[in-house]
Amino acid sequence: MRAGHPPASLSELTLEPKEKLIATGAREGNWKHRLWRRVDRVFLLTVGLPTVLATAYYGLIASDVYISEARFVVRSPQRPSQTGLGALLQGTVLSRSQDDTYSVHDYIRSRDALRELDQKLGLRTAFSQSDIDPFNRFDGVGFWNGSFESLHRYYMRHVAIDYDTVSSISVLTVRAYTPQDAQRINESLLQLGERLVNNLNTRSRQDLIDVAEREVRAAEERAIRTASSLSGFRSDRGVYDPDRQSALQLQGVAKVQEELLAAEAQLAQLRQVSPGNPQVETLVARVKQLRRTMAEESSKVLGRDGSLAAKSPAYDRLVLDKAFADRQLAGALTALEQARSEAARKQLYLERLVQPHLPDYPLEPRRIRSILMVFIVGLLVWGVVSLVISSVREHSE
Repeated sequence: MRAGHPPASLSELTLEPKEKLIATGAREGNWKHRLWRRVDRVFLLTVGLPTVLATAYYGLIASDVYISEARFVVRSPQRPSQTGLGALLQGTVLSRSQDDTYSVHDYIRSRDALRELDQKLGLRTAFSQSDIDPFNRFDGVGFWNGSFESLHRYYMRHVAIDYDTVSSISVLTVRAYTPQDAQRINESLLQLGERLVNNLNTRSRQDLIDVAEREVRAAEERAIRTASSLSGFRSDRGVYDPDRQSALQLQGVAKVQEELLAAEAQLAQLRQVSPGNPQVETLVARVKQLRRTMAEESSKVLGRDGSLAAKSPAYDRLVLDKAFADRQLAGALTALEQARSEAARKQLYLERLVQPHLPDYPLEPRRIRSILMVFIVGLLVWGVVSLVISSVREHSE
């Protein structure tokens, strides 16, 4: 109540709180209206606008994506390790070759494969066509700088390989913007994988056989060298086989010794019976001759210089070297045959289980699902933002 004025009437006292209530209600209504307008703007920004843009893009702009799929497996024949009936029952089976499968996968994803594809199919041109939408086209809106590295990153987004470790089946998936491009790229990648497997086979086979052939050549050279040394020894020393020749010489010595014993016995008998017999001188001369012959023949076998016994150690060493070289050559030839068999056993095969098909309908983009995903994500963002705004408003009051 102001000074100098009469006190307010009862009606005035009763109306003042009502006006305050009306003013307070008006302010609350304005706040709710502003909050609702703010929430509407947030809804439009987080849900409405992204959904409209997604609908426009996936419904009108996004290019159709055709997917070509192929399935293959890399195997190697495994020969039976058993013999006899077990080998017959086991037969020849195909074993998995996991390491080589990963090699094929890495090569398909490599820059070398991309370079060959670009040269063969014009991959850069195919992915830069104007009918592809700018967001999926290579170097369409400046995402890619046109370099080969950018092309490789773009290529990795369109080629995928899935590997099942249980069945060893590889699934090659190629995404392109025409069905023909998808099939051609898939077929070319499989051909590159088959060529890689063939190169691995050739290299492995060549390495195994080259090593074995080098061993055979070395063994042949050693066998030829030892045979030549033995032949030269026989020619130079005038001996073919000291052991055999010694045996023959000793047989002759034995015969001479028998004749010598017989002549000495006859001479002794004749001297005892008839010392003056003229045959005594003849028998004496014969005994001397036989002794001289036996000494000469024995010296050929057992003498120090030039005898067969003196030549025998060098000859035995040469014979031993030749026998060892011959065995080494035989072993090298056996190893060569085993290497050829092992090379044939380790041959790799890229077996196509499913050929690259020509897609007749684009599987991507999944337009309705993508629009729904944008709408759902927008609703989640709108809910979170609305809660944050409400919390801030309550905190400020």
